Amino acid sequence: MSLRALIPFLLVATLMIGGCDRAKPGAEQASGALADANQASPDEVAASPDEVAPGGASAVTQGEVDRSHKGEAASAVSFTAPDGKTVTLADFKGTPVLLNLWATWCAPCVAELPTLDALAVQKGAALHVLTVSQDIEGKAKAAPFLKQKGITHLPAYTDPKLEFSLAYQANLPTTILFDAEGREVWRLSGGFDWMGKEAAALIAEAG
Repeated sequence: MSLRALIPFLLVATLMIGGCDRAKPGAEQASGALADANQASPDEVAASPDEVAPGGASAVTQGEVDRSHKGEAASAVSFTAPDGKTVTLADFKGTPVLLNLWATWCAPCVAELPTLDALAVQKGAALHVLTVSQDIEGKAKAAPFLKQKGITHLPAYTDPKLEFSLAYQANLPTTILFDAEGREVWRLSGGFDWMGKEAAALIAEAG
């Protein structure tokens, strides 16, 4: 097998060790689930995010908002739409895009999904909430998982080759805001309450 073919597998192994932990049953409350998922070490198992409620207490993030790439054009990498077509971020120009990179095995990713789902409803056509799975099994893994979790407003976009994770050197979850012209506004690493006041102020920066 070539080195290029091995890269996605090496990357996902690295992310699983250093970025996120699998969830286990027994969640307590919304803010606790997000905080525990973000702060768990690689040797710990994060609390379940199943009971995360949109608009709850402020969540803890894994890192500060990064604006060092502000103004840069969105990556041109391709990914797969729910209907199987190949798309790029350029296909969404004209409306601000909140790109969220996640995976089913990532506890803080799963914890924030309900708040992203609620945000998609709240913003409607004013903001594309674009969640792109980094599971190497693609739609076969992501689509039933979203259905099981009751996530009804986030279509199963997938990136099984991990092109986004490679392009942005991203630990999961990573969320990037682009303005209507496809220029980056900021990026954020870690689980977040996307229905909170801090999120609203950040999203407003897209103009």
